[in-house]
Amino acid sequence: MSDFRPFQGREFRDGQFRDVGGAPQGGATPPPRRNKPDVKAIVKRVVIVIAALLVLGTLLGSYYNVSEQENAVVTMFGKVVRTDTAGLYFKIPYLQQVHMVDITTHGTGIGYSVGSGGQNITNSFDGIMITKDFNLINIDFYMEYKVSDPVAYLFNSHSPELILHNIALASIRSTVINYTVDEAMTTGKSAIQSDVKEKIVKELQEQDIGIQIVNITIQDAEPPTQEIVAAFKEVETAKQSAETKINQARKYENEQIPAAEAQADRIIQTAEAQKAARIAEAEGQVARFNAMYEQYAQNPLITKQRMFYEALESILPDLKVIITDGSTQTMLPVDSFVTEAPAD
Repeated sequence: MSDFRPFQGREFRDGQFRDVGGAPQGGATPPPRRNKPDVKAIVKRVVIVIAALLVLGTLLGSYYNVSEQENAVVTMFGKVVRTDTAGLYFKIPYLQQVHMVDITTHGTGIGYSVGSGGQNITNSFDGIMITKDFNLINIDFYMEYKVSDPVAYLFNSHSPELILHNIALASIRSTVINYTVDEAMTTGKSAIQSDVKEKIVKELQEQDIGIQIVNITIQDAEPPTQEIVAAFKEVETAKQSAETKINQARKYENEQIPAAEAQADRIIQTAEAQKAARIAEAEGQVARFNAMYEQYAQNPLITKQRMFYEALESILPDLKVIITDGSTQTMLPVDSFVTEAPAD
């Protein structure tokens, strides 16, 4: 048997030199030999995996589902093919693209925004308006809108929500300027909301950005600074006091007018009664005069004498009669020839 010695040498490993080769010590088994990797097998497996992924992607990309709250706009090479509503649909993989558009109603604040904690954050720049009487007012609106045309929403503008915000802000400013500050804070809110909505609808039709407004309402309206707020509160207090005085005066008026009208009715009725009595008395006197005149017309001399005697009869008992011929200096009274009998 030939004496065979394996190759011996030294190698630097793990920071120190070690013996390699030679006969194993202590009867230890030598390390197994490393086989070279099979490149062809690996490439084949990679190709199979890639093909499987392509087939799976093709299958998964050939259909899509549209929910009730969305519309799907399908495009091919940048051209709109169709618009799909809720349901399951198929498309050409890798060639056709699907753009989902939310068609539910959304809300946004104008003049304020909602923070992460749910609190309103005032945007003083958007909320401050100038009124007809050249006063400043901080007025906040809440606007609801939704997508009406998904194709126009996607392709007619770059930022349709920003355009809507600017349209709404311009419409609000051009409307508030037509009202006084008192009207904007109290009685004119409904009219302002109606005018603003009408202007926004008209402008959205002209711009054609695929959005329609659902509703817009005033959330709050107040002066922009605390000093002006205090002044407006004093004005409101004075107005309320004036309204109270006016209501009290109207109450007094409502109480006094019926009493005055009743008194006037009584006076009128009394006057009507006196009028009727005077007319009746005058008519009686006219009737007596007419009857007397008829008798006078028949016998004028006798009537004159009777009237003369009646006049004397009514006058003489109260007079002292003196008879004279006009030339005598002594006038003797005519005493009564009737003497009263002495009392017993």
